[in-house]
Amino acid sequence: MAEEKQPLTRDQMAAVLAQNMGYGWIVNLGIGIPTNVSNFLTPDQEIVLHSVYGVIGYGRLAGEGEEDPDIVNASATQPVTLNPGASIVHHADSFAVIRRGMIDVTCLGAYQVAPDGSFANWKITNEPWNNLGGIGGAMDLASSAKQIYLAMDHTTRDGEPRLLEKCSLPVTAPSGVTLVVTNIAVVAIRNGKFILEQHAPGYTAEEIQAVTGAPLEISPDFRRVAV
Repeated sequence: MAEEKQPLTRDQMAAVLAQNMGYGWIVNLGIGIPTNVSNFLTPDQEIVLHSVYGVIGYGRLAGEGEEDPDIVNASATQPVTLNPGASIVHHADSFAVIRRGMIDVTCLGAYQVAPDGSFANWKITNEPWNNLGGIGGAMDLASSAKQIYLAMDHTTRDGEPRLLEKCSLPVTAPSGVTLVVTNIAVVAIRNGKFILEQHAPGYTAEEIQAVTGAPLEISPDFRRVAV
């Protein structure tokens, strides 16, 4: 009997991102799904979380009664806790950490990604405000971080692929993406190819390929997501 299809939740996607962090990395978590990653990191990973707002060394999201409105992640609205040794620095110093290439990986949301490692996570529009999202600090992060991880839905609301041969939206960076976590798959990017590594419960490689706009190479270790 076929397993019931269960797309990954936002928290499960964040947990997968956390599983792919290396020991002792300096990590920047962008707005949206990536901000939840801080709840799934373990102390033995010894990750140092960096926020563009000048909070370096923060931890999980703050619970009720722990909130400090001045200690927030990239969302600027989600209070976070501080780990021992955390620092509060000037906004310019926070960006200096980024521009010196000290960020091991930045986790960002995106609209589109291509197998050359390019991605688009902003749109331009003539509308005064339509909640599409601007460029923010993504340009600095994308051009300076050693790696880029993306968290995104696999398709648009209309069912169109977001993993494409080439991005049709303005590109945030021309390369750098090494891992994409979607609501149905975990896809690595290596040597100009999408490598399908994991699947959400109930999804086959053929079904994931059918909603992907570029060829997928199936990893020899292709397996179900474990979170």
